[in-house]
Amino acid sequence: MGIMPDSWIREMAETKGMIEPFVETQKREGVISYGVSSYGYDARVADEFKIFTNVDNAIVDPKRFDDSSFVDRKTDVCIIPPNSFALARTVEYFRIPRDVLVICLGKSTYARCGLIVNVTPLEPEWEGHVTLEISNTTPLPAKVYANEGLCQFLFLKGDSVCEVSYADKSGKYMGQKGVTLPRL
Repeated sequence: MGIMPDSWIREMAETKGMIEPFVETQKREGVISYGVSSYGYDARVADEFKIFTNVDNAIVDPKRFDDSSFVDRKTDVCIIPPNSFALARTVEYFRIPRDVLVICLGKSTYARCGLIVNVTPLEPEWEGHVTLEISNTTPLPAKVYANEGLCQFLFLKGDSVCEVSYADKSGKYMGQKGVTLPRL
């Protein structure tokens, strides 16, 4: 299994629609960088956020998730409360090839400010907008800038094609659009 370079990412985006919209070069001027990099793709966060709130003293239960635990915001700058988190999504829509697994890491600009990005792996033949979990580990409010880079996706190509893909399993998050809450 090897990590795939910029030339492969560009070719797959242009010929197979692996990433849409695709930014061919890394954009950096006055923004947190995004676009293709040497061995990955820096994705942008969209302007849709679900910010965690404890107004109703809800309990977080992944089997019975109550969406009243969040406040919805559509904004260019999301402020995440101290020691809290928000859900967001990528601007980009991803279509993962059958022989590829994608992992995501947060960008160092945000990590150095105490913001951690968590995304589970994008499985072979999964497609959709990626729901991003952004944790503010600091005792202070923190800003996240919409339409700028938030995380980097690394594409790992398997030595052979998997027997069962996410599409074969009819995965519950297949084709998701927008910020997607937990499903059972």
